[in-house]
Amino acid sequence: MLEGKAVIGETDMLETMQQDALHIAAKALDFFDVNEATEIARFIKKEFDSQHGSGWQCIVGTNFGSFVTHCYGCFIYFCIGSLTILLFKGLSEQEPEADEFPALESETIA
Repeated sequence: MLEGKAVIGETDMLETMQQDALHIAAKALDFFDVNEATEIARFIKKEFDSQHGSGWQCIVGTNFGSFVTHCYGCFIYFCIGSLTILLFKGLSEQEPEADEFPALESETIA
C-alpha cells in the first residue's frame, strides 16, 4: 500500500471527497498489483459510483493524456507512487434549450 504518498495534481473536489478518492485508491492498491491498472480503475469507479452516485469515470496508468468534460466539483488527478489516477464524473448531455435551435422560417408559396 502506498497510502500517505499521494500527490494531488489538480482537483475541484471538496476536501472530504478528495480524501474518499485517496482512501479508495489506497484500498485498491491493497487488493491489486500496480500492474493491474484496469482492475484498479474498475475498483475505484465502482466504489465512487456506490458512494457518490453513478456516472464516474476512472483512468489509471503511468503515461496518458486526457481532455475531459466533467461535472463541477467532481474531478481529481493525482499520483500514488508511479501510478497516475484520473477520476471524474462525466457531464451528461443536456436537453437543448428552447431558443438553442430556433425554428426555421418557412415561406408560403401561393
